[in-house]
Amino acid sequence: MVIVLLKESILFAWNALIANKLRTFLSLLGITIGIFAIITVFTIVDSLERNVRGSVQSLGDNVVYIMKWPWTFGPDYPWWKYMNRPVPSYHEMTDLQRKTKSIDAIGFQIGARKTLKHLNNTIENAIVSGWSYGYGQVKSFELTDGRYFREDEAEGGYNVVILGNTLAEGLFPNHEYPIGKTIKVAGRNCKVIGILKKEGESMLGNTMDNQAIIPYHFAKLFIDVKSENGDPFIAAKAKSGVTNEQLKDELTGIMRGIRGLKPLADDNFALNETNLLSKNFDGLFDNIGIAGAIIGGFSILVGGFGIANIMFVSVRERTNLIGIQKSLGAKNYFILSQFLFEAVFLSLLGGIIGLLLIYLLTLVTDGVIDMDIILTRSNVILGLTISVLIGVISGFIPAYSASQLDPVEAIRTN
Repeated sequence: MVIVLLKESILFAWNALIANKLRTFLSLLGITIGIFAIITVFTIVDSLERNVRGSVQSLGDNVVYIMKWPWTFGPDYPWWKYMNRPVPSYHEMTDLQRKTKSIDAIGFQIGARKTLKHLNNTIENAIVSGWSYGYGQVKSFELTDGRYFREDEAEGGYNVVILGNTLAEGLFPNHEYPIGKTIKVAGRNCKVIGILKKEGESMLGNTMDNQAIIPYHFAKLFIDVKSENGDPFIAAKAKSGVTNEQLKDELTGIMRGIRGLKPLADDNFALNETNLLSKNFDGLFDNIGIAGAIIGGFSILVGGFGIANIMFVSVRERTNLIGIQKSLGAKNYFILSQFLFEAVFLSLLGGIIGLLLIYLLTLVTDGVIDMDIILTRSNVILGLTISVLIGVISGFIPAYSASQLDPVEAIRTN
């Protein structure tokens, strides 16, 4: 019975589509635009969130960053409390390394924008990062060629450099092999010992493609290590089995001792971790999702009215047929189900068209924008579910009115 009912409903719906092409197109347009709008927003938000969280996770889940400014945002951000704090120093990093027992690795980084040059090729405002040797064990990165600098090179301030992929391509065009070549970093000769693997631009802009990495003791020759402009920070990676909270507790006590803070004095440093950034983004993504749902909801509402309208017209046109069916013994639930299936079919068709348009949009944007936009299975299921629900809601009243028609009066209707 169900299979026969479904088959007849689909045939009726298809005949209605063919017989009234313009009306059907206008009716389906609303639900198509609605599904396209709401699922597009969810797809973009999901893709944006996935890319941002991927960028955040690249900073390290088990890493605590000792910095001047905390990773918190909002209208109540007390910036005046933080602006007079001292910046972290290399010597504080060495004290922490000597005193802490919970760290697996610890490192220091400072950076500045400088000019790189090789023969006639010049790159201005390149990011030059001065790393302590230990930061190479904290920071996750890959080399396509060459090596990381040795501990003696780091401690001795050797003039060696590891180039990001973009910088290497700019300084050594035409596939010139860079390893062992000499370039100028801020006017100083520097030997290239490694090339970083291409990462691509992340949502947080923390790519290493445009960075030149040099030992800290070499960097301090031309970078002001006491200036906030260099964004100096200490990064500590926890040992296996040590939680970030345990690590933060230990780092807090040692840092307060290093800086000679009194027991009741506030901390004059910030301990940042990736979950702080994630929490700040949670509210943002929730708000964007709600706004998108509201905008798409209005579009779907218009589409629902379109489906309801075409169903009322369909009931009116087939009143005689309804009367004949009922006179031959068709039950009310059969008539109701028949028109309800038809409404769901029409709405589902509009939803499928909307999802296909979104899929085409993801193909068009692939490689055009620097972000992977993917139509996920969950969003496809959500779009189809919304389409079915809109079909049921929009088609119920017309279907119910059709099921309640008197067979005699229905047959007499012109």
